[in-house]
Amino acid sequence: MSVLFSQLKLRGVTFRNRVFVSPMCQYSSPDGAVTDWHLVHLGSRAVGGAGLVLTEATAVSPEGRISPGDAGIWSDELAHRFGPIVTFIRSQGVAAGVQLAHAGRKASTAVPWLGGGTLADAAGGWRPLAPSAVPFADGDAAPAAMTAADLESVREQFVVAARRAAAVGFQVVELHMAHGYLLHEFLSPLSNRRNDGYGGSLERRMRFPLEVAAAVRGVWPEERPLFVRISATDWAEGGWGPDDAVGFAGKLKEAGVDLVDCSSGGLVPTAQVPVGPGYQTPFAARVRREAGVASGAVGMITEPYQAEQIVATGEADAVLLARALLRDPYWPLHAAHALGAEGAWPNQYLRARPH
Repeated sequence: MSVLFSQLKLRGVTFRNRVFVSPMCQYSSPDGAVTDWHLVHLGSRAVGGAGLVLTEATAVSPEGRISPGDAGIWSDELAHRFGPIVTFIRSQGVAAGVQLAHAGRKASTAVPWLGGGTLADAAGGWRPLAPSAVPFADGDAAPAAMTAADLESVREQFVVAARRAAAVGFQVVELHMAHGYLLHEFLSPLSNRRNDGYGGSLERRMRFPLEVAAAVRGVWPEERPLFVRISATDWAEGGWGPDDAVGFAGKLKEAGVDLVDCSSGGLVPTAQVPVGPGYQTPFAARVRREAGVASGAVGMITEPYQAEQIVATGEADAVLLARALLRDPYWPLHAAHALGAEGAWPNQYLRARPH
């Protein structure tokens, strides 16, 4: 029996297997609106046999976008655009999830295939918000340090976005607290230089992200699970590290978070990341073991037996795949066959199922 292709139940949602589609920015949402591209992109991964399909980082406000091409959910109309996507994903027996995000000081950049980099106001850019007026990279303009009113506003933006996600039928919300975006910026001493109740000690740096998690849990339906993606380390001297991440995961569990999705890096451009197969899996294993909360492993997980080993040995409860699923939307079906498991082939494709 394959553990990778066994069910996982969190609250009132049962995932048919433990292969989850990681959020992957498509930079293809004019004015925040998802399009037919997203229906085909996300729908293909549902047809391909995954257990959960998560949207890309979906901004809770216009200034919370990484780029002008990012998806958003800051209005009822933008939420409505997700409706057909959610309906299709769920029609395939797959759970539908949305990752709610605010880019913080890494906002206002060009889309990658137009060179990335900071957008000037004249090119459609805007001034990013951040915990402190510390730019992401040398030469970048300083972001605006968030005021008490900004903190209240952003917290409420996450709450309203979660309500909209619930109304449109998403079964999972994941809060993006990784990769150097706003909530991660509060956690790391490299980006949080505040001297009020939200900066300084580890407890104070965790305060705002935990407030957001608790506020979202308060409006997110009780029977639907709440995930959080974290960066377990900044890979930089003096930054946020694995011990901090384990302690934070325990606090997230207390706030009602059901799974911690363990990534790393993204906070500073000078990070030295030892990329290799499964290089972030040990973080998921520590969080699961020491914080006592379900975890997800992500990063350079490409082979069926590798993914099976991660969940079968208890290093994580699920694996989240990104580039492997861009290369092959049907990776779960092919992996199930390789592992001798029953893949969730759609009826329309049964004639092609290998025996």
